[in-house]
Amino acid sequence: MTPTLVRQHPPHAGDVPRVDPRARARDWSEIQERMLVPLFEAVYERLDVGPATRLLGLGCGSGLALLMAASRGATITGVDTSADRLALARERLLPDERDTHARTDTRIVDGSPADTARADTPPYTVLTAFEPIGCLAGDAEGLGELLAEATPLAERGAAVVLAGWGPPERCATTSVLRVATKLAEPLRAAGAWRPAHRDDLEQVAQRAGLRPDGSGRVACPFGYADVDSAVRGLKSTGLFDPAITATDQVQVDKELAEALHPYQRRDGTVWMPNVFRYLIARTA
Repeated sequence: MTPTLVRQHPPHAGDVPRVDPRARARDWSEIQERMLVPLFEAVYERLDVGPATRLLGLGCGSGLALLMAASRGATITGVDTSADRLALARERLLPDERDTHARTDTRIVDGSPADTARADTPPYTVLTAFEPIGCLAGDAEGLGELLAEATPLAERGAAVVLAGWGPPERCATTSVLRVATKLAEPLRAAGAWRPAHRDDLEQVAQRAGLRPDGSGRVACPFGYADVDSAVRGLKSTGLFDPAITATDQVQVDKELAEALHPYQRRDGTVWMPNVFRYLIARTA
């Protein structure tokens, strides 16, 4: 599940987007991931994440959200299927063997939530799925599969955090993301970007047998040093992979740069206000 901000699988078997996965992961870690920091902070504050928290991050990516939870004293486990992003998460989170004061209870797992299960591991108290859904056809189903594996590992009444894009009219990035749909038109049958729906998160929670227990909206503006950084950051989400497959990198970069022009300031920086939603649900 990692990374609208969600990574998309190639649209057809054998169709591999013409991208460098390591460079993509680095761009995500250095440019794009930080755009969701206000979301992470709002959720952790609301749930009072701290030393008593045992947190499992689903689709943890390069680990920034886990790092923030660990800084509050939480015991953290992250799981993902992107080897390149997980390598960056390990750089951030796993202690140097020479550092005798570093925490040793952090775990980064390549695989599925079931792969994090150990006989000596207490149930998790918080599950987070910070990768926003509601932007690609079928992304809710993928999250449902993760939750089906993860919720049995949590204690009764544990908090499960789901995230998604806010109303399209309050997300400036919506107009830029439409480029992905336009360029990938020949492959739309395989799934394409779509505006978020109001009840995306609630529907996922209902299908997973979770009980809603509060929600919120958080301003998460996307700010970049220049257009080049914005193009790299947005492509690192994976939303433009079908467009790259249908056309090429040069065409996608050109169209993205043109779509970003209205949001470029006089000093060259790019600024796009956005709102994200989160839903807190509880396990049965």
